Amino acid sequence: MGTSSPRVIATRRLAYAFKDDPTRRAFTVRLHEPLIVEPGSVDFDVSGWTSGCLMSFDGLDEKEWVTYGADEVQAVELAIQHMEDHLRRLSKKYDLYFDDGEPYFED
Repeated sequence: MGTSSPRVIATRRLAYAFKDDPTRRAFTVRLHEPLIVEPGSVDFDVSGWTSGCLMSFDGLDEKEWVTYGADEVQAVELAIQHMEDHLRRLSKKYDLYFDDGEPYFED
């Protein structure tokens, strides 16, 4: 994957509030276009179709990450699963909401 961020293909607009402060703050999760991984750019073997999909956050102090898959479809699929798992972990620190105010997680 190159040094510049690939274009955004999907966004999820959410809000968070600290558990001890009901003030809601907006943030956005962005899924970027999957790109073919160049041999030697990662520390594992890649095929001609191995792809990486970048996930980034705006408005929340979280690092971006790349999820890898056997091809572009799997990279996107795994990135979405990783995003949901990551948001579940964040829900231990924050209450998360859709931008219409509904809770993100039911439990």
